[in-house]
Amino acid sequence: MTATTGHEGLPALSGRALGIDIGGSGIKGAPVDLAAGEFAEDRVREATPQPSTPGAVADVVAGIAARWPEGPLGVTFPAVIKRGVAHTAANVDKAWIGTDVAELLRTLTGRSVHVVNDADAAGVAEARYGAAKGVQGVVVVLTLGTGIGTALLHDGVLVPNTELGHLEVDGHDAETKASDAARDREDLSWKDWAKRLQRYLETVEALLQPDLLVVGGGVSKKSEKFLPLLDLRTPVVPAGLLNSAGIVGAAALAAEAAAAEGASAG
Repeated sequence: MTATTGHEGLPALSGRALGIDIGGSGIKGAPVDLAAGEFAEDRVREATPQPSTPGAVADVVAGIAARWPEGPLGVTFPAVIKRGVAHTAANVDKAWIGTDVAELLRTLTGRSVHVVNDADAAGVAEARYGAAKGVQGVVVVLTLGTGIGTALLHDGVLVPNTELGHLEVDGHDAETKASDAARDREDLSWKDWAKRLQRYLETVEALLQPDLLVVGGGVSKKSEKFLPLLDLRTPVVPAGLLNSAGIVGAAALAAEAAAAEGASAG
């Protein structure tokens, strides 16, 4: 891989934006220092309503947003997101499918809102501030958790809504065998789980020929237990931002979107 001091063409960010991460069990938010890629204040967390219908979840998001009423708002959502609309729904109520998430939250909060897939937000954070910062070429960021979330970037620019966790590997949906949840569910040793992860990453490598693989999700905190067991042509490194990546990436993308809107209006 080739590292540089930064990516040509990516706008420099400064100031603050708010990031909110919607998950199946919790909704977390914090203002982000965009120059540093760090929380500017302590993160808050609220339980995800059950059932997690659009109206109920949106009310919680609006409540968190009201704590920090200034600046653009970036929101992660566990779904394929196209132009603000949810086309799938993972770990949240199926009523979200077809919902214009961005418009719903704009109406409730009265502010600029940018909605992004949760894994994509984490990938952007790693490219701007974390383990993939300054890396040219193709980078795949993977979040290993309940499933396998993926973000694909080229020269730091996101290719949205890749669902590489659902690749078929040895006749199985990859995330059913190689996710951290599969390791826990089947009580696999680190060595046995690493063999499955190896097969999955070999498939990703063969398809995309990436320059760097970044492994995130909660299990990345134990990366020393399994990364040394992998044998790939591509360098594999643990994520740098850990659990803050989604919030940071969402805030950065919201700031970029707000700047682009301002430029086009001007």
